[in-house]
Amino acid sequence: MDDDATARLIISQLCEKSEWINVLAEFSSAINAIKYLNSNTVDLVYLDIHMPTFSGFDFIQTLKNPPKIILTTSDKNLALEAFEYKSVIDYLVKPISKERFNKSLEKLKIFSIEEENASLESKKLSDYIYVNVDKRLVKINIPSIYLIEAKGDYINIKTNIKNYLVHSTLKKIEDKLPSNMFFRVHRSFVINFSEIVDIEDNTVLVKQDIVPISRSLKSELIRKLNRL
Repeated sequence: MDDDATARLIISQLCEKSEWINVLAEFSSAINAIKYLNSNTVDLVYLDIHMPTFSGFDFIQTLKNPPKIILTTSDKNLALEAFEYKSVIDYLVKPISKERFNKSLEKLKIFSIEEENASLESKKLSDYIYVNVDKRLVKINIPSIYLIEAKGDYINIKTNIKNYLVHSTLKKIEDKLPSNMFFRVHRSFVINFSEIVDIEDNTVLVKQDIVPISRSLKSELIRKLNRL
């Protein structure tokens, strides 16, 4: 996000040359960017510090769960303040060279790998999850789950053996599943990577189920599959 159109164009062109970054949107207005982030999931934001009426720091403080942020600025003197924010990964001083941009990407990759490893460590679960079904605690083998669908106040957990209708939300069960095995492709669906048969247009075939993919999440799903 940057109020300068030329600066946005430069960042966009640098991103396009990287296979690792997919540009979803760009904004000159902080308000419009906040609205977008409130309804879309993104991994990274390039953010200018100096903008009319609303600084980059104000922007970060406005977000409840900010994504990773790389700050861009013509001011060399705000780096110490910038890195007080946990979400800030790097600090790029304009004009941004291709070499400095690429170094920033390498730093981002390392940070992402470390973050993912830490997440896996913190989510070391057994191979099983227990769910309430008809007032009974039922043990489900996590790798056997291939699809979870939201159905009102319930979720339908589909496994290789049988299906379980559970009074819960996708968010609750998603937090208990290993992120290297499961991915939320749509507001109503979580899928198991290993059970993907094929992907076509904005749908994914998971075993025998055709599941929609949100446009904003398709590229992320593809990137994750490339890592397998």
